[in-house]
Amino acid sequence: MYFKNRGAIERPSRSVVSKKWSLFLCLGSFCAGMFFTNRMWIISETKEGITRTTTVEAERLKLVSENCITKFQQDIKLVSKDNFGILDKTISNLEIELAEAKAAQESIISGVPISEEIEKGESRRKRKYFMVVGINTAFSSRKRRDSVRATWMPQGEKRRKLEEEKGIIIRFVIGHSATLGGILDKAIEAEDKKHGDFLRLDHIEGYLELSAKTKTYFATAVNLWDAEYYIKVDDDVHVNIATLVETLARHRTKPRIYIGCMKSGPVLSRKGVRYHEPEYWKFGDKYFRHATGQIYAISKDLATYISANQHVLHKYTNEDVSLGAWFIGLDVQHIDDRRLCCGTPPDCEWKAQAGNVCVASFDWTCSGICRSVDRMKEVHRHCGEGENALWKAAF
Repeated sequence: MYFKNRGAIERPSRSVVSKKWSLFLCLGSFCAGMFFTNRMWIISETKEGITRTTTVEAERLKLVSENCITKFQQDIKLVSKDNFGILDKTISNLEIELAEAKAAQESIISGVPISEEIEKGESRRKRKYFMVVGINTAFSSRKRRDSVRATWMPQGEKRRKLEEEKGIIIRFVIGHSATLGGILDKAIEAEDKKHGDFLRLDHIEGYLELSAKTKTYFATAVNLWDAEYYIKVDDDVHVNIATLVETLARHRTKPRIYIGCMKSGPVLSRKGVRYHEPEYWKFGDKYFRHATGQIYAISKDLATYISANQHVLHKYTNEDVSLGAWFIGLDVQHIDDRRLCCGTPPDCEWKAQAGNVCVASFDWTCSGICRSVDRMKEVHRHCGEGENALWKAAF
């Protein structure tokens, strides 16, 4: 009984001591943990490869992300306009390449052979040019072309030197006949083989198709040559190239330039008359201001715009009206320079003697030089800027 009673008395005693030590150990471990870490541990639980963070870590990540966003916004504000300009040029170049690829694809699908000019376009676009002058011509205008070659358009080695040293491209612009590869096309091919001064377009020639030809010319030229300006001129107009260069050079710091002799003539609604406008009801009595069609120039960004949007740009009967219409609604600078529409002698001669050399000369009554084949040399002799002016021109 003694031992039994003693065991009954001692058993509770051992149980009490064990609980106290357990409590002390728990409190000691907790205090030691707080002492060494001095913070709450962030526990990451990983389940099936996905890490989940506690609320404390989520708050820290949110704080870091907000700081990053704030810094990014500050960096954006520090980006200069020049850098955005570089980005715009990059986008323009991509648009040009896309337009060229589309043109090549359409040529393959339609069975029209890609011209040698387009095939060489990639290498030519690696260098910069100042301007591309496209002389609009027709199959029947061989004598007009020869009169231009004999006067204001450099030939042979001089033309190649002009391209290499001055960055000036001059080409006669023509499409193909309705019968591809026919006698008319073969005549142009033979002429091009002799002179090498043609730009062939994927376009069917026709007087009522001048708007389409103009659009195709700018789209093709901007894909072939990376120039600052693109000019269209008729083959019965006299041009002083050096004076044209100096005129355009004064505007090279301005964006979206459209330069020519601006006019807003009457809209001709009566059928059968020259320059009849079938869609006259869209305009009222007079056209909006646009450059006369004998000669005009546009900057690269506008030529790129035409190339990128050529499939949705509407064509009116008159190509100069069409070009002006394409720029309506755009932030374009219209520059009216009357030196691009001087008259033939004595008008351009008097101006040259007064030191105000004309860029282009023609007769308004003929929308070009009247009897240009016979008179081009006369105009050049009286109104030309001189053979050495082009090589001395600084721009």
